[in-house]
Amino acid sequence: MKNTVFTEKHIALGAKMAPFAGYNMPIQYKGINEEHTTVREGVGVFDVSHMGEIWVCGPKALPFMQYVSSNDASVLFPGKAQYTCFPNGKGGIVDDFILYCFSTEKYLLAVNAANIEKDWNHLCAIAPKFGLEVGKELVNASDATCQLAIQGPKAMEVMQKLCKEDILSMEYYTFKQLEVAGIPDAILSTTGYTGSGGCEVYVPNEYGDQLWKAVFEAGEPFGIQPIGLGARDTLRLEMGFCLYGNDIDDTTSPLEAGLGWITKFNDVKGDFIDKQYLLDQKAAGLKRKLVGFELVDRGIARHEMPICDAEGKQIGHVTSGTMGPSVKKAIGMGYVDVPYNKVGSEIFIEVRGKLLKAEVVKMPFYKK
Repeated sequence: MKNTVFTEKHIALGAKMAPFAGYNMPIQYKGINEEHTTVREGVGVFDVSHMGEIWVCGPKALPFMQYVSSNDASVLFPGKAQYTCFPNGKGGIVDDFILYCFSTEKYLLAVNAANIEKDWNHLCAIAPKFGLEVGKELVNASDATCQLAIQGPKAMEVMQKLCKEDILSMEYYTFKQLEVAGIPDAILSTTGYTGSGGCEVYVPNEYGDQLWKAVFEAGEPFGIQPIGLGARDTLRLEMGFCLYGNDIDDTTSPLEAGLGWITKFNDVKGDFIDKQYLLDQKAAGLKRKLVGFELVDRGIARHEMPICDAEGKQIGHVTSGTMGPSVKKAIGMGYVDVPYNKVGSEIFIEVRGKLLKAEVVKMPFYKK
């Protein structure tokens, strides 16, 4: 099991540690609900160094990204980021990731921790078709990079104290490469996963200790707290953000997952993996869709629980579920057969042999 450069700090702070995606990660410190509220109302810090970082460079970088990803990378400009995914060639998703554009010949891919090796092998297999040299133009920098996500409505105010350049005016899904806390060429991006504002900072591992100390010192007057992955999950679920391995995977298409907005079929985008499959799926009509729901009856939905109709016939399954600390409701996501995906539809979650009534609702669950 791997450690991040911050693992010893988590242990010293009394975090409850557990294996996650092959890493020894903090699940919680003071408790998920308290940590969740800290991020919604103030500022919290997540160690997300387990995430992967892959560079794609060279004259063929843009054509390569257009082919391997579902979104249209040509609309990006230096300093702009984009949410997208890798279609797997079989109608499913290899991974979802964030694409950072430094130029049309330089991109950074932030991929999910559990999928680093899979993503890397997937890209390496395609690279020769575009003449990309593995190790030079396609580089896996995951083991050399650490990352902190500073999240919450006070996060950018905290981080501005550590930056000479203005970051308070940065728009959502943009980034800058700048000096942060005396660390040269850090990457600061406003692509948070919590729905409460903030940023992520990428630096080489050797600067990890310097970054951690500076962030917590700057955030002390704001009540900054370390936050575990447990609250990260409840925060993202309240926003209706998909989690790979739960809500999307190699068997779910982007269209079924409600990710049609990151799946572009325009002429500028051109051909990409699974383009025709997805066009055919769209034309034929989807048979199932990912929905958000709220429990009407008392109970909590959990991953893989059956979703049924009023007669008890299974019409889908739960992908994620929790009691939302901010919304004060039992919420969840899951795939259901069409037409049960319509907002207002009555569905039932099977919990230990009992059918609990739920209602399909529009996401996000949490609204500022």
